[in-house]
Amino acid sequence: MFRDCTKVIHIGNKVIGGGNPIMIQSMTNTKTDDVKATVEQIIRLQDAGCDIIRCTVPDMESAKAIAEIKKNIEIPVVADIHFDYKMAIAAIENGADKIRINPGNIGSREKVADVVKAAKERNIPIRVGVNSGSLEKDLVDKYFGVTAEGIVESALDKVGIIEDLGYDNLVISIKSSDVMMSIKAHELLAGKTPYPLHVGITESGTVTSGNIKSSIGLGIILNQGIGDTIRVSLTGDPVEEIKSAKLILKTLGLRKGGIEVVSCPTCGRTNIDLIGLANQVENMVQGYDLDIKVAVMGCAVNGPGEAKEADIGIAGGIGEGLLIKKGTVVKKVPESELLATLKNELDNWNNV
Repeated sequence: MFRDCTKVIHIGNKVIGGGNPIMIQSMTNTKTDDVKATVEQIIRLQDAGCDIIRCTVPDMESAKAIAEIKKNIEIPVVADIHFDYKMAIAAIENGADKIRINPGNIGSREKVADVVKAAKERNIPIRVGVNSGSLEKDLVDKYFGVTAEGIVESALDKVGIIEDLGYDNLVISIKSSDVMMSIKAHELLAGKTPYPLHVGITESGTVTSGNIKSSIGLGIILNQGIGDTIRVSLTGDPVEEIKSAKLILKTLGLRKGGIEVVSCPTCGRTNIDLIGLANQVENMVQGYDLDIKVAVMGCAVNGPGEAKEADIGIAGGIGEGLLIKKGTVVKKVPESELLATLKNELDNWNNV
């Protein structure tokens, strides 16, 4: 498997590559120089399960803010840099645990060398990021359009620039909003580099469309043993990215822990607000570190049978509901008490 062969890279207090657990990333959408708002958002993301956070650094105020932000959070900070090499150096000087650059838009080789020198002095990893939307014209012409082959060649070319400067503390990211192009590009790149890969489908869209595209793309890529960190890029609350990333990893068997919620699709036999109840349960279980499956069923007739593979479940009836454990009904309660009954069971799960 590719992941077992990648170089081990330290990002603050996290480790990626070499078969280590896949890390979940997200990116703040606050103004980075608004330290209070940025810290508050990062803490929400930490609590949701984010392992590494990226913040944009468009100006010197944002670079300096990293030092204050790091005092109040527990996860590593990646500084996202575009165009101005001075921002990269300032971010490193202010404690960034990793920087994200595209050497192609940083400027001259001398400017890239200055960034690499600063990173090398502090042993800070550099994430080399290449997006299909910014592919160089000569590669577009060479491959008659934006292609997976062009993306890979661009990334390896940028990595080569940094390697020539004597630095190999690197992570690579190649992204496209085209799911199939992204898959092909990762398949091509994985066998050509020893560096860990950060995987994601960029500009994937809203919570609905973005989740579908990211699940398909990340699922296929990760299932081939490719990828060491991931981000589910969504147009929405960044916390939704963490929820989705955790579920993708859990579904692929790449991460344990956290409650999995299964629910039936509703039908004419449903006599409760199953959609509302399932959403309430899904939100409620986010706070539990239990590696179990919870079923939410809308029918007291088939509920026990459908929930038999779950550790615990609830099923609705007419004005009442059932508490089910391993397919066996253990309690009947009023419909209004279903959610509270389930919560009480989860609160005391380790005492059972």
